[in-house]
Amino acid sequence: MSKSGSILIKNGYVLTLNPERKIIRDGAVYVEGANIADVDKSADLSKYSADRVIDAGGGIVMPGLIDTHTHLAQALIRGCADDVSLVDWLKRYVWVLQGNFTELDGKVSAELCMAEMIKSGTTSFIECMIHTRYGFDGIARAVDRIGMRAALSKIIMNSTGYADSPDIMYPGMVEDEDACLRETKEMLQKWHGKADGRLQVWYGLRSLGAVTDDLFKKVVHLADEHDTHMTMHLGEVVDDVRYVRDKGYDNLTAFAEDMGLLGSNMVFAHGIHFEDSEIDLLAKTQSNISHCPASNMKLASGFAKIPLMLQKGVPVSLGCDGGPSNNTYDMVSEMRLAALIHKAYFEDPLVVPAEKAIEMATIGGARAMGIEDHVGSLEIGKLADLIIINIDHTGLTPHPNPVSNLVYAGSGHYVDTVMCNGNLLMLDRELLTLDERKVRKQANKQIEALLDRADITIEPKWDTL
Repeated sequence: MSKSGSILIKNGYVLTLNPERKIIRDGAVYVEGANIADVDKSADLSKYSADRVIDAGGGIVMPGLIDTHTHLAQALIRGCADDVSLVDWLKRYVWVLQGNFTELDGKVSAELCMAEMIKSGTTSFIECMIHTRYGFDGIARAVDRIGMRAALSKIIMNSTGYADSPDIMYPGMVEDEDACLRETKEMLQKWHGKADGRLQVWYGLRSLGAVTDDLFKKVVHLADEHDTHMTMHLGEVVDDVRYVRDKGYDNLTAFAEDMGLLGSNMVFAHGIHFEDSEIDLLAKTQSNISHCPASNMKLASGFAKIPLMLQKGVPVSLGCDGGPSNNTYDMVSEMRLAALIHKAYFEDPLVVPAEKAIEMATIGGARAMGIEDHVGSLEIGKLADLIIINIDHTGLTPHPNPVSNLVYAGSGHYVDTVMCNGNLLMLDRELLTLDERKVRKQANKQIEALLDRADITIEPKWDTL
């Protein structure tokens, strides 16, 4: 990480995301150590004598993006499960490949994923399910070294079903309850709050069918005991609804409430199949929803009721999901999709405006991680997690409204500079904490060996000479 003491970023179009959502034209941000020391007009902050001065050149300066549903292990299997039905996607490809991972695969995939996230403006993320075979320690060390902010969730499971389909889990993905809980406790003791406070350790509950009721309740108690959070897939598939109804519950939230899963320390990924009548309870309990529009569309899972959730006060953030289901970790693109798909589905151009998409990707993500008092906006005293987006590009010209241009015309490729915890992770499109070429070379080597171990062949459907 490039540690520069004090840094002055000037001549920017500053999106503060503060409570008033103020924008500062020709603005500046002054950083001392890990914290934001001042935010104002460039002329007003010229009084500071910084160790390093970065000229934003009129580009957008904004909080770092926060991905609240990420599969680090799936970066390595990008493009390995495209255009197939969901059950085939899991049973024939994703589970088989991940079930043949080595710890080196897990480390390389995590590095590849983080390299892509940084290059597209993500500074913080929630990794939803780390299997023992991926090597939690190696992944945590990589996060520490690379400099991102992360919640790393250890898989918790004790059954082999998926929703209402029993015993379909690939053997290599099965884990023992006692071992899961033991490893999570060890990782909490070793990594929670470490890496200059950038690391959290969470409980990553597997989806319905892979966790018994007793284990759900046990984890709720443990998360409270260790003052940490939980995350799980819920309502991604309609099969989840059938599963809880077969158990005698009216709907998903009735089941979740009985298990003790509702609350601000829970992030539900997807949340597509909640009924309208369930939204009020999600709002009342401030249960977080990680909205994953690209994944939901690619796997034909459906459309989450995001406009209604936002209207009712449910905390909603954004997630890219994984390499086989998105297939990118570009949160700028995810903002665009989040702002577009609901307009078409509800036939209403006013739902999920550009500003709301940006909120979900920043302060909404910080709220989901339980760190909104520290990151998610550019305010004095908050940690310096921020990015600069270069808008001097043909595809972003003209830009009378840089906010809407960012969402509707932007992509992660326009991100120029990334800072997390006051440390520069990327400057002028160059990664500073990773050797990008080496990461790509290693990933290509690992996927060849992985495909061979899993006995899977991936190739285009067209004849290839």
